[in-house]
Amino acid sequence: MSINILVDMNLSPDWIALLQQHGYDAIHWSAVGDLRAADATIMQWARDNRHIVFTHDLDFGTALALTHEQGPSVIQLRAQDVLPDRTGKVIIAAIQRHLPDLASGALLVVDESRARVRLLPI
Repeated sequence: MSINILVDMNLSPDWIALLQQHGYDAIHWSAVGDLRAADATIMQWARDNRHIVFTHDLDFGTALALTHEQGPSVIQLRAQDVLPDRTGKVIIAAIQRHLPDLASGALLVVDESRARVRLLPI
């Protein structure tokens, strides 16, 4: 199953190579949108272009909960060190484990020790 991932501005573009190494199509927001774009703009772009948002920003999960939207899916990394060489393995494992949920619409919250998934709408 192939998925497209949009990496938010608050995460390094270094994530792109790691995600692509594991077979995921990935693009950094800086390559497609305004660097100062509002979260709603990023969410709309992801929805329109069938991408999952990968972020360190808690606001995306909150927006899904408040709007009861069906998508886009969001992967939320909750860690102090958000570089791929430190948390990449846990993110890749969480994506692989929850791929069907992400493909159908989910909020996946990942920290160093666990991953939790909520199906959309919340």
